Amino acid sequence: MNPRTAKLLINGLLLGASAAALFPLLWMLSVSLMHPGEAGALPPPLWPAHATLHNYRELFLRAGMGRYLLNSLAVSTAITALSLAFNLMAGYAFAKLRFAGRERLFRALLGALVIPAQVAMLPLFLLLKTVGLVDSYAGVIMPAMATVFGIFLVRQYARSMPDELLEAARIDGAGEWRIFVQIVLPLMKPIMVTLAIYTFLTAWNDFMWPLIVLTGQDHYTLPIGLASLAREHAQDTELMMAGSVVTVLPVLALFLLLQRYYLDGLMLGSVKG
Repeated sequence: MNPRTAKLLINGLLLGASAAALFPLLWMLSVSLMHPGEAGALPPPLWPAHATLHNYRELFLRAGMGRYLLNSLAVSTAITALSLAFNLMAGYAFAKLRFAGRERLFRALLGALVIPAQVAMLPLFLLLKTVGLVDSYAGVIMPAMATVFGIFLVRQYARSMPDELLEAARIDGAGEWRIFVQIVLPLMKPIMVTLAIYTFLTAWNDFMWPLIVLTGQDHYTLPIGLASLAREHAQDTELMMAGSVVTVLPVLALFLLLQRYYLDGLMLGSVKG
């Protein structure tokens, strides 16, 4: 097989795989624009006969999707901001500050990665219930304020920073906090963007933990709101698809807009140090 044919074959396979991956998303968008009951026809139509925004109006005017959207936005933004602050400080400390038991503590944190998150949910829920944080946004936000993955990612990136630069700042009389804010943070912008995108996407799509902690419907986030909507309107496929579009489209657009920074940061964090 000559190189030109091989190139065409590979590009054709990649194009076919991309089309297969995108088809469910495009069909979801198409069904969300159909009139009620239209998607139930046999065979199911690929495109709406007459596109309408009726399903989106129903979502925001009657189903309370606007409240769920704001809840998800507030919770995800808070988790992202707090997680960035704690993960950056902890990762930098493990990489550049010397303290007793640093390596043993870091190895213990890495060991926690093998423990399934579901195992810790019951004791964590009982702890939050004891302090009165069940059915509150704080109960969703606090467990996500720092993650082992985030600390590890920042540590690996921070290890690439030259020690001479930090020592020179200390000799000039700069304190550790000033060094962190004025020197370290500007150098960690690539990994900050990566960690922010990853954390926001994870918090936005999280279903299990908010479902356990949030018992009041007014506090529901988008994934829980969509699940409750599915129970009430199980036969309304078009409305369900509109809810899925509202849930998926913002984070999909965010990822596509910032994917280059996200992937670059992951590569930098994995090979440096």
